[in-house]
Amino acid sequence: MQQDVLADAFSAIKNAREIGQREVTIEPASDLIKSVLKILQQEGYIGLFEEIEDGRGGKFKVEIETTLNDCNAIKPRMSVGQDEFQEYEKRYLPARGFGHLLVTTPQGVMTHHDAREEGIGGKLLGYVY
Repeated sequence: MQQDVLADAFSAIKNAREIGQREVTIEPASDLIKSVLKILQQEGYIGLFEEIEDGRGGKFKVEIETTLNDCNAIKPRMSVGQDEFQEYEKRYLPARGFGHLLVTTPQGVMTHHDAREEGIGGKLLGYVY
């Protein structure tokens, strides 16, 4: 039984990368995972991905790029204000300006850099570098 589909998706991507696979299937599909995959694609961590509807919740087929070092979900999902991102950057990212925190905000899922530019806070979902 799955408890956190986002954490399972990050684990599938990380495990596939570690054993040298270039492609991974993530299931079940969800709008949250789709939003996160779009951000990972924009930032160059994954290549193309496609949603496959199989009548049982769907799944994503994702191409993994070599630029991905690590990704993980942040639990519990902590609320963070627009001026508190630096504290969490120090905790979860290996160096300043390297990697991204993924944040869900009232405007949707975005990186902490975009949230800081917009002047909004939200809840931390995970990190990637």
